[in-house]
Amino acid sequence: MIGPPNTVSASWQVYYAAAPDPARTPETPAPDDLAGWAQRQQLVDAPMLQATADALRDFPGRVFEGMIAGVPVIEVHPATARPARGAIVYVHGGAYTLYSAKARLTSVLPIVRRTNMPAIAIDYALAPAARWPVALDQVVAVLRDLGETGRGPVALYGDSAGGALAVAATLKLRYLGLALPEALVLWSPWSDIGAVGDSYATLAAADVSFRYDRHLTNAALAYADAAEHRNPLVSPVYADFARGFPPTLIQGGTREIFLSNFVRLHRALADAGQHAILDLYEGMPHAFQAYPAQMASPESRTALDTTAAFLLRHLERNRP
Repeated sequence: MIGPPNTVSASWQVYYAAAPDPARTPETPAPDDLAGWAQRQQLVDAPMLQATADALRDFPGRVFEGMIAGVPVIEVHPATARPARGAIVYVHGGAYTLYSAKARLTSVLPIVRRTNMPAIAIDYALAPAARWPVALDQVVAVLRDLGETGRGPVALYGDSAGGALAVAATLKLRYLGLALPEALVLWSPWSDIGAVGDSYATLAAADVSFRYDRHLTNAALAYADAAEHRNPLVSPVYADFARGFPPTLIQGGTREIFLSNFVRLHRALADAGQHAILDLYEGMPHAFQAYPAQMASPESRTALDTTAAFLLRHLERNRP
């Protein structure tokens, strides 16, 4: 593994110095190993649930579980939110196979604080117990219900697999002729589920989060068969964006094997004439924005501020 970059802030220097070598971390279960994935899901959720509990201690608002269109969600409402301002919808990452919405609320609270708007985290079904059409249809169902019940306008953001799922859900809404989100923010989107792109080779030794063959190959196959990996609803980098798409902000770091995913998705949107911004951060790892211990770093603060401003600008522009 390549050593830590000397161009990042002190807190990220500390992170890199302590990060384990992903080439030595456990491999993921086989794609069809339901028991193995269930065990892995519980294992990775535990520390994130504790981080969520810590973050909620001083949160001035309400957090509650509910159902929208039959899909479990967690709603986060700031204490001073004004009514009828719309909502921000969050789709969590975890390679489609890991984490719960509750475990990933550390990615929601800083955006709620910055926007003073309610957020809805979708607790979609995980692979391999549920394959890709299930998760996709659940996200679409929530967005459709929010639009039809007058809780909009809605903006959408997600990290990693959640970012790609947010794009796929927006594409399916478009295919169905339904209202689209006002804007999307994508943190390190896994926009091509296959190991396609230059950075998978050039940054393989620099990425501290994972190795594709050890951690992502089985997750990708648990979510979708190999023959489906270039389906735009699975890997949205292959979509036709010329038919219209909301303004999109793509954020990522320069130490991610997914870097080519960000560049290719941005290029696909821009070449189709859509409003897309590629917002890259020097030396940052995968989905760095909401790492609890580094959230006060200048890199994370800037990325979170940029995310909140982008979402708020487009929501306020179209608010009734």
